[in-house]
Amino acid sequence: EVQLVESGGGLVQPGGSLRLTCEASGFTFDDHGIGWFRQAPGKEREGIACISSFDGRAYYSDSVKGRFTISRDNAENMGYLQMNSLKPEDTAVYYCAATRWVITRAANEYEYWGQGTQVTVSS
Repeated sequence: EVQLVESGGGLVQPGGSLRLTCEASGFTFDDHGIGWFRQAPGKEREGIACISSFDGRAYYSDSVKGRFTISRDNAENMGYLQMNSLKPEDTAVYYCAATRWVITRAANEYEYWGQGTQVTVSS
């Protein structure tokens, strides 16, 4: 059974940091690119970061560039999203996803999705 399980969300003050974790199982992790997406209430899903299956290439949306860092550990089947300098507008449910492509920003090319973890940035 394919599973992607996110954790690490929570309530944080503006300017704070969180590290999200995505634990993968049931598929060949290092054959898949990993992406992080988020969806705020009343807004469309937004792709914010993605990382190549094997060479560390990464892309970021303009909304998080310079503040968030995506990484992965293929030996442990884990993906990570380090989020620094958090802003209230970062409040959303965050999802990790896996794609058979080496790397892609297109949400419709991701075949496996986690259940999401809530991140709330508020004072």
